[in-house]
Order: sequence, then C-alpha cells, then structure tokens
Amino acid sequence: MKGKQLKLPGPDHPISIERNPARVVVSVAGRVVADSRNALTLREAAYPPVQYIPPEDVDFSQLERTDHVTYCPYKRDWNYYSLPAAGKKSINAVWSYENPFPSVGHIRGHVAFYPDRVDEIAEQFPDVRKDWTDWIPRPDRTGRGFT
Repeated sequence: MKGKQLKLPGPDHPISIERNPARVVVSVAGRVVADSRNALTLREAAYPPVQYIPPEDVDFSQLERTDHVTYCPYKRDWNYYSLPAAGKKSINAVWSYENPFPSVGHIRGHVAFYPDRVDEIAEQFPDVRKDWTDWIPRPDRTGRGFT
C-alpha cells in the first residue's frame, strides 16, 4: 500500500451500507446476470446508491475477469469484470472489492454493476397492495378463534 492514501468515512464523506429489502435483478444482452434478495445498498456522499450483490447470486459464467484495477481511498482496490455477451459497452462493467477496508467490510466479495453498462438493474419490491392484509387474523372454521 505504499503511496496509497487511506480515508475514513465521516461527516464530510459519509458511507452507509444496509440490506436492500427488494429483489435486485441485473440483466444484460437479454440474460439475467444477477438475481438476489440479499443485496446491500451502499450510499456514499453525494453519489447515487450502488447495489452490491452477494457472489452466490451472480452468474460468474457470464463474467470475464480483467486486469483492470483501480483504487478508492475509502474502500481499497477494485477488481473488474467484463460481460462479453454485451460487447464493448460492458468492458469493465462489473467490480468487486475483494479486500476492502474494515469500515466497508460488509461488501467484501460482493459484486456491483455500472448502470450504464448493463441493460437494467431492477429493484422489485413486494406488492404491498396485495399483501398488506396478510397479518390480519382470520376467524377459524369453528367461529370460536382466529388463525
């Protein structure tokens, strides 16, 4: 790490990571590349939120590791993948922090996608209009109790 600066998240550059309650589906060239109900949403300073997908929910057979590496003083080295099925637009379209700093350790090994280099990153939330009454007790068949 010679010469590489380390910065800690703080009031001037906040970083938060939380579980995304939605199902996150990433597609490119008509194929689903990632499908997760366990994505993490990272919010950093004024940047748009980024969805980090656990590796077990990514189809790595559609990714090709590249030699490209960049550095973030808040997170450490980024390692990149391309999506060959999408052609030139998806070169280095995917990244992962394999050994992030402890302050962002939850994203270790997770994979993120540049939104402009894939067809879609969809967040699918449950239909609360349909499911909102599931918690209401219903009379049982005897009429003396509830289920």
